Amino acid sequence: MSFGPIHIDHIGIATSNLDDASLFWKLLGLTQSKEDEVVEDQGVKTRFFSTSTAQHTPESQPPMVELLEPTGEDTPIGRFLEKRGPGVQQVCFRVEDLEGLIAHLVENGIRMIDSEPRIGAGGKRIAFVHPKSTGGVLVELTESSH
Repeated sequence: MSFGPIHIDHIGIATSNLDDASLFWKLLGLTQSKEDEVVEDQGVKTRFFSTSTAQHTPESQPPMVELLEPTGEDTPIGRFLEKRGPGVQQVCFRVEDLEGLIAHLVENGIRMIDSEPRIGAGGKRIAFVHPKSTGGVLVELTESSH
């Protein structure tokens, strides 16, 4: 069963301040996205940094780092920071058939946070897999742009 090529899309890092957290990624040489984005229903402000595009075609996006700043304390990222402090919050994989993969995971006993895709940053369709099914890692799935 194939759900298309599966690539690391991005690694999400929780931080209390996007500007403070951006310095290292800029010094490393990653390219900052032009604009930050607020995703209201997730209570988060995001900033993406792109890794090198040397090995990628224009059609394929290189893996990215996503910085996540909460818009308030009672948000998923706000609660994450309160409980665990700054750090890696999730790993996101880009797939071609998001709904098919969700169905496959559920059929095989994997616990999903989202049983149906929803809209995330950049208007992309996303779904989260519960950390209890992944060995403690919050996994985000996103669908390739066609």
